Amino acid sequence: MEWTKEEMESLYASMQKKAMTDEEFRKEILADANKALAKLAGKELPEGVKIKVVEQDPAYTATFVLPNLLSEEVDMEDLDKAAGGGICLMEAPGICSNKGCFAYAGL
Repeated sequence: MEWTKEEMESLYASMQKKAMTDEEFRKEILADANKALAKLAGKELPEGVKIKVVEQDPAYTATFVLPNLLSEEVDMEDLDKAAGGGICLMEAPGICSNKGCFAYAGL
């Protein structure tokens, strides 16, 4: 099942909104993010998608997700994308068609 970028953005926004006010949902999403998100979305996430949700630690200002480690040979097109400062939403089959995308990073 394919998801559009807009569907994932909407689900992400819904998750954030619900997690701010629903303590039980926070417990569910931290225990099994895929199950909780599928329940929230009303449909299964695409096959092969595995999502990790972490709580913000008040001891830190931001949480960053590191990109995949590149091999010694870097494709110039991929390097241009990385250097351009753009961020996509997900690196997961069925969600984003852009090669080398990253998940949301909250600041």
